[in-house]
Amino acid sequence: MTVSSISRPLSSPLYIRMHDKDNVAIVANDGGLPAATVFPCGLSLLEHVPQGHKLALQDIAEGAAINRYNVTIGYAVRAIPQGSWVEESLIRMPPARELVDLPIATVHAPNTEPLEGYTFMGYRNADGSVGTRNILAITTTVQCVSGVVEHAVKRIKEELLPKYPNVDDVVGLEHTYGCGVAIDAPNANIPIRTVRNISLNPNFGGQAMVVSLGCEKLQPTRLFPKGSIPIKKGDEGSGEPALVCLQDQVHVGFNSMIASIMNTAEKQLAELDKRRREPCPASELVVGVQCGGSDAFSGVTANPAVGFATDLLVRAGATVMFSEVTEVRDGIDQLTSRAANPEVAAAMIREMAWYDDYLKRGGVDRSANTTPGNKKGGLSNIVEKAMGSIVKSGSSTISGVLSPGDKLTQKGLIYAATPASDFVCGTLQLAAGMNLHVFTTGRGTPYGLAAVPVIKVATRNDLARRWNDLMDINAGKIASGEATIADVGWELFQMLLDVASGKETWAEHWKLHNALVLFNPAPIT
Repeated sequence: MTVSSISRPLSSPLYIRMHDKDNVAIVANDGGLPAATVFPCGLSLLEHVPQGHKLALQDIAEGAAINRYNVTIGYAVRAIPQGSWVEESLIRMPPARELVDLPIATVHAPNTEPLEGYTFMGYRNADGSVGTRNILAITTTVQCVSGVVEHAVKRIKEELLPKYPNVDDVVGLEHTYGCGVAIDAPNANIPIRTVRNISLNPNFGGQAMVVSLGCEKLQPTRLFPKGSIPIKKGDEGSGEPALVCLQDQVHVGFNSMIASIMNTAEKQLAELDKRRREPCPASELVVGVQCGGSDAFSGVTANPAVGFATDLLVRAGATVMFSEVTEVRDGIDQLTSRAANPEVAAAMIREMAWYDDYLKRGGVDRSANTTPGNKKGGLSNIVEKAMGSIVKSGSSTISGVLSPGDKLTQKGLIYAATPASDFVCGTLQLAAGMNLHVFTTGRGTPYGLAAVPVIKVATRNDLARRWNDLMDINAGKIASGEATIADVGWELFQMLLDVASGKETWAEHWKLHNALVLFNPAPIT
């Protein structure tokens, strides 16, 4: 990556070129730059170019490749003179890379020493996992009970939670699944295992509480088969969740339902309140990384810094998940080449092929992924967006692949297949077992999850300044020359340890919590 005149004052015109072979670069200055702006290298702009948008570093002939990240992100629709704004309408997107003849396990991670001696204060669970928070989760089996659970959770927080100071929060795991679906259809197992695995997230203390209606298709015994909940050695537990069924004859009226939920919740709270934080090695972190509201700076500042931190975490023995099938499909060759072995590469190819078929069945083009906000932020198409998204994964070997809703069984850098939709991705990473989340954004989004702390990373100084009480880290300092990728990467790594030990993030402070959004490819009945 090269930045024009990076040592000059921040008011000087700046552009960022990702690779020496690129024939375009992005404007770094807030507000963009007007026509006739002259860069220190002598290049003059022929027209206004907005911040984050591409300018032609040389004359580009009609039909010639347009390269960014040393990757062809498209072809010129017409001749583009040097100094022009290379906006979306001038770029013809290339076809997707075929899922055949891909490089398999050809790129090996840099040979680095293990990162030892880093710890955090966490909560140990019976199944060997470690939580970063101590939360009571109330799972719902069906959407019909969501309103009741929401009311109960509000009262539990107000009336019961203050009595149990060692419990951080109470959350309702509400969703729109459970009935009105073909419960035995192909792929119906995906939302079911997602809800089950989220209910057993490390931050929920190894116990589960369920509120059921009674007549739904997703019965509690199907959601939690006997023995599916780990029990500490010597405990007398049944391995089954604490259950409240609203249609049980014992309930006479609404208040009776609420009282039953609250009584059950108090027993759970009393158990959780006995837990204490203890020193845990950094290897017990399970970090999900994701981007949303992306712009052209995402792949320049925030995502590379996350990639640097990802490498540090893997060196420390931790687990990092990167995801978003829709945003890495166009870089599949970069991923299969980093696979630990042919089996891992084949698993990634399988997930991409499923996505291709899914789009085909829905009559949707892959270019639909890039949003109006992405384009306003300078990302012309999904190929360019994919290149910036992938760098969150750093340079480590990809050691495993998870299908949607599956739970982690290994450490290292893991590709967890999810759609790119922010809350669907977050929901599936929760099911996999993450205990911390990192979310980068360029356009800005008030994203948050109830179950895990979310560390928000801004790609630009302007966003970090305007949303100063929403962004935890400003990676925009990289573009302005005030910090390096390594500087921000280490800052994020240390913040992960601090947050895992109890430090509050802005998303937690404002309680930016969304309901679960399940990935449900099964048909509706």
